[in-house]
Amino acid sequence: MNDEVYLVYPHNPPHLFLPNVSYMVTAGAFQKEHYFQSPAIRALICQTLFEMSERFKWQLEAWAVLTNHYHFIARAPGDARTLVDFIKALHSKTAIEVRKELGIVGRKIWQNYWDTCLTYEKSYLSRLNYVHFNPVKHGLAEKAEDYPFCSARWFVEGSLDEWRNKVIKSPCDRIKIGDDF
Repeated sequence: MNDEVYLVYPHNPPHLFLPNVSYMVTAGAFQKEHYFQSPAIRALICQTLFEMSERFKWQLEAWAVLTNHYHFIARAPGDARTLVDFIKALHSKTAIEVRKELGIVGRKIWQNYWDTCLTYEKSYLSRLNYVHFNPVKHGLAEKAEDYPFCSARWFVEGSLDEWRNKVIKSPCDRIKIGDDF
C-alpha cells in the first residue's frame, strides 16, 4: 500500500502528503497586519499550536510566533492529510481569541498558509535553523534563545551537541520562504 497522497486544490498549488515526514508551515496575518504585538496573544498562539499538534498527532520540531506570522516544522503522523484540519483548527481558535483580545468584530485574522514537505536532509536542516532563529531575523531579539515565543531555547538546551551544531551550521540564506512580513 502506498501512503503517499498528492492532492490538487482549485486555485492553490498541489500538496504532497507523506506519512512520518517533516513539514514546514508558514502562515501570515491578513494583509500582514501586526495583530500579534501583545505577548499574551503570541503566548496564546503558541499554546494553541502545542494543543493542536498534540490533538492531530503532529510532532513539533521547531516554531516561531512573530507579530504578524508564524513558522513551524512538525513531523506528520501516519495520515499527513490531517495537516489541513490541524491548520483549520489552529486558525479558527486563535482568530476567535485574537478578535476577543483586540476587541474587533468580524475582521479576518489569517491570510493563508503554505506548507512544504521536507524530503531532503539539507533542506530540512536549513529550515530548522531558519525557524529556530527567525526572531533574530525580524529584529525581535538579539538572541533567539531569549525570545519566549520560539523553540530556540528548547532546541539549544535540549538537543545533543552534535545535532545542534549540525542544524546551526546549515545555511539558510538561500532557501526560499515567503517571509516578507
